[in-house]
Amino acid sequence: MPRENYNDLLAFVMVAREGSFTRAAAQLGVSQSALSHTIRSLEARLALRLLTRTTRSVSPTEAGERLLLTLAPRFEEIDAELSALSELRDKPAGTIRITSAEHAVDTVLWPRLAKLLPDYPDIKVEINIDYGLSDIVAQRYDAGVRLGDQVAKDMIAVRIAPDMRIAVVGAPAYFARKAPPRTLQELAGHDCINLRLPTYGGLMAWEFIQDGHEVKARVEGQLVFNNSSQILRAALAGFGVAYLPEDMAREHIAGGRLIAVLDDWCPTFPGYHLYYPSRRQSSGAMAVLIEALRYRA
Repeated sequence: MPRENYNDLLAFVMVAREGSFTRAAAQLGVSQSALSHTIRSLEARLALRLLTRTTRSVSPTEAGERLLLTLAPRFEEIDAELSALSELRDKPAGTIRITSAEHAVDTVLWPRLAKLLPDYPDIKVEINIDYGLSDIVAQRYDAGVRLGDQVAKDMIAVRIAPDMRIAVVGAPAYFARKAPPRTLQELAGHDCINLRLPTYGGLMAWEFIQDGHEVKARVEGQLVFNNSSQILRAALAGFGVAYLPEDMAREHIAGGRLIAVLDDWCPTFPGYHLYYPSRRQSSGAMAVLIEALRYRA
């Protein structure tokens, strides 16, 4: 195939990944009609149908899926090498996309990025708050943030925070209505504010340590959120018991706005780690970011 057709292949990869001509056209900076014409021309040259189009979605055919699996990693390798060339400039440059839970953004990423970015105006950072265990390679993130025990073994991981202890808390007004739980079994009689995890579509189990063993409790309550800041707000308003990182609740416990319970059973988890595929080591911007985030006890 002549080299001038590489743009057609890139257009196909974008449409197949996005599942939408509209979104792909926006990312490529072309009109939807021009993009549709490009894909039809590519299919005509190959004498194969690559995409199945409906009024609601676009998905690759069997031939399209095979082509996508072959092409996508090649284009990513090219993007990585182009990003690495930023090292030749006076200052590192490029865009770094990170997926992270909200708590890690609030307590680690943003405080350090706020100090770093003014000195590196050519580095751009995009952060997506996500409680799902995203596949950063498949979803084209440069890096992700997870607790240490959640990082895949084939990734490079850098600790960016100390170990994280959990606190179970409720407002004085709530415990005035219901006696504070003294055992894990007594949680069953309380309104517990839950966190929904998108990866599994279910509610996060509350993990505890009892007699040296890990215990997972499935709790019930009136409220479910998909982020920890709303859980904290509901707990402060007296709507139930919350399971939160201790540093989120510490100030409110000290101020008497929350009461900690079940302290002897609350676990400590390995702290947040930044993780990324090995090929991203070559990026100058990534190297600067890693050093800025690296945890130093």
